[in-house]
Amino acid sequence: MGQLTTHVLDISTGLAAAGVRIELHAPTPEGLRLLTTTATGADGRVAALLSGASFKTGSYLLTFYTAEYFRAQGVRLPEPAFLEQASVQIGIAAADQHYHVPLLIAPWSYSVYRGG
Repeated sequence: MGQLTTHVLDISTGLAAAGVRIELHAPTPEGLRLLTTTATGADGRVAALLSGASFKTGSYLLTFYTAEYFRAQGVRLPEPAFLEQASVQIGIAAADQHYHVPLLIAPWSYSVYRGG
């Protein structure tokens, strides 16, 4: 059975990004449908954004609230911040696979890839 997981690393400090708020949406003909809201744990991870019967093929939108995280860390950002959020649209093509979405963040950039 497949699942969707994520891991957020703060490359400006070299540490796991704990407490990053994440929303997971599914695009529908009527607009985006919110599936879940969560936050990364102390290790920067979310174990299962989607799993079990909820894990289906299709398109999904992950929104990571990066500026909110950096402000909570005491980082002074301009208003508005250059990157308020990192939004990543992914496709799940095989419901029996593990899709892991690592996100590397800094106040001025982000990088994402499909991990294992």
